Amino acid sequence: MNPLKALRGQLAKLQRLAQPYFLPVDDTKSWQFLLLVVALLAVVVGSTLLLLTGVLALTGAVIPELRSRFLPGVPEQVAAIWNSPIGPLVMVLLAGGLGCFVAFRGKLRHGRWLPWLLMAVITLLILVINGINVGISYVARNIENALVGYKAEEFWKIVAIYAFCLVIALPIRAIQSYLIPKLGLLWREWLSGRLLSRYLSNRAYYVLNPNDESIEEIDNPDQRISQDAASFTGTSLSVTVEIISALLTFVSFIIVLWTISDKLALVLLVYSVGGTGLIVFASRKLVNLNYQQLKLEADFRYGLVHIRDNAESIAFYRGEQQEGREAGRRLEGAIRNYDRLIIWEALISVIQRSYDYFSRFLPWLVIAPIYFAKDVDFGVFGQASIAFSQVLFSVSYIVNNIDRLAAFSASISRLEGFQGKVDSIGIEAAALEAQLAATSTGSSGNSILVSHVDLVPPRTNRTLIRDLSVEVNLHQRLLVVGPSGCGKTSFLRMVSGLWPPAAGRVERPSEGDLLFIPQKPYMLLGSLREQLCYPLQPDRFSDEQLRHVLEQVRLPELVGRYPDLDIIQDWPRLLSLGEQQRLAFARLLLNSPSFVVLDEATSALDVATERHLYSLLADREMAFVSVGHRPTLTAFHDTVLELDGSGNWRLLPAAGYDVGRHA
Repeated sequence: MNPLKALRGQLAKLQRLAQPYFLPVDDTKSWQFLLLVVALLAVVVGSTLLLLTGVLALTGAVIPELRSRFLPGVPEQVAAIWNSPIGPLVMVLLAGGLGCFVAFRGKLRHGRWLPWLLMAVITLLILVINGINVGISYVARNIENALVGYKAEEFWKIVAIYAFCLVIALPIRAIQSYLIPKLGLLWREWLSGRLLSRYLSNRAYYVLNPNDESIEEIDNPDQRISQDAASFTGTSLSVTVEIISALLTFVSFIIVLWTISDKLALVLLVYSVGGTGLIVFASRKLVNLNYQQLKLEADFRYGLVHIRDNAESIAFYRGEQQEGREAGRRLEGAIRNYDRLIIWEALISVIQRSYDYFSRFLPWLVIAPIYFAKDVDFGVFGQASIAFSQVLFSVSYIVNNIDRLAAFSASISRLEGFQGKVDSIGIEAAALEAQLAATSTGSSGNSILVSHVDLVPPRTNRTLIRDLSVEVNLHQRLLVVGPSGCGKTSFLRMVSGLWPPAAGRVERPSEGDLLFIPQKPYMLLGSLREQLCYPLQPDRFSDEQLRHVLEQVRLPELVGRYPDLDIIQDWPRLLSLGEQQRLAFARLLLNSPSFVVLDEATSALDVATERHLYSLLADREMAFVSVGHRPTLTAFHDTVLELDGSGNWRLLPAAGYDVGRHA
């Protein structure tokens, strides 16, 4: 890919990620965001000039000797700015910048003004620090001249000025060091919340299916929301602040350098541009390697989490060797990629070191001839070295940070790719909702109606069920049977609204009147109270109601073991599958829907307990659709839907039906 095209692509991704926090993107043009950035700089520069002028006026009026001792030459420089066209121009830009923010005030609501304010304060501090650094360069020059001339009194006076600069600079640095990560933290909170909200909207978490490594391009969404978002916000701010600081440093010290030697300034620019071009060319491979490293590290970590989550099953199977081989395979991929990464980083480090070492000789080579000609004093060497190093550092920002920028670029690609994917899922969901509106309804609440439906799983062309029509009214019970892989669970997904029909229409109860219970119930990270009430709010039920429903589903020992219902445990590990299925029925009784969809929800229970639980549903007069293989299930259903996996189906009376032939 063309490097310029690739750069434009990365900048576009960066804008799509960064701009929404500072300015909404739906009704905002790109140039408007850039205009506000320029306006921010204009406001900061103008405010700095006014602040400096006010400080000089105050110190001149109150402590004139302090100003003359510690700020020598500064009042004259400020007066020169006001007497030249620069002062009025800065004030015009200040007014224009404030006007831009006033014009966009409607878009800066809901807390969006806060990041702009913090960025303005951070930029102001950077500008003040750069002014102090320029002053320190003159201090260094005067110190060396005083030492060469054996001027002790002048030397101590200059040292006092240097100490005064440090007293001012240190607290400014401390405030800046706090504000930058603080803004990053606020930004991360907003961005992670936004991505999490989109991830949980439109069932994006279900569509992405992060476990399918072979076909899904969005790997490890958990890492992207947590680690990549934190890395992006923190690095974005630090890079932005460093670029602003580099620009201000360049402008401040190039003037100093030019006054010493225009030849030295030109040599510096040519040297830095050449070095930057060389390092960018050599580091193109780093971006892809960093991108792969993030993915491979996340895959390895996911494999370890998988072992932890399935520790008991692995122990029963004595599967340590197989799990070790799989974890080793993932680790080997991360190590192999990192090995290539450190080779390239070592190569680039050599170029960076060479670039840095040779740059230290340039000021001497250029200044020495004019010093020997006695055109400048000795202190110019020190000042030139300081100015040269500052300007070189600013124009060599890419050279000095290429490895971090490569990792940052990879983080941008991963995070923006995730954001783009969940956004596209939202668009697809809107289209799907329109399709479902045409093929289904959830308004009646009186039945589950499947009319002339073709069922085709997403991303496949296989027709599991063809031209199916069936209805489940209130108090009716349907049992779905058939050989493995015939589409029983797929049918339940369609009935529950997870999958749309390829043809026909589905009418289902309104949300809240239909509840799905899978074979392995979902156990959330929370307390026993939250497990029972999910997805309802836990404060809807009293402790007596919760204990009573546990006894109803034959889990009295759970009440005895955990009298405090707010206790938090690792429930999937602590409870057997049978206990989890009974707890799911307790959850079902508390939610009390009109219709229930059960996918082998009693497969881990004995026949007596299964009979008891289904009797509880019958007593509540709930209608339900069940998938199961046990012959005893027919006693609780009045109709059987038999599927053969080739698209054919039959509706038969449950009485006398032999379920065992499909077991």
